[in-house]
Amino acid sequence: MKRTVSLILVSLFTLSLLGGCNTIRGAGQDIEEGGEAIQRSTS
Repeated sequence: MKRTVSLILVSLFTLSLLGGCNTIRGAGQDIEEGGEAIQRSTS
């Protein structure tokens, strides 16, 4: 029983980390695109 609960918790934790990485990556891309737009407008 403890092993099953542990496996479920580890699985959920892993999935939440993967989801967080995608969110952070997307935010980073948005910030990068914003910076590039500013560079283009000042050139």
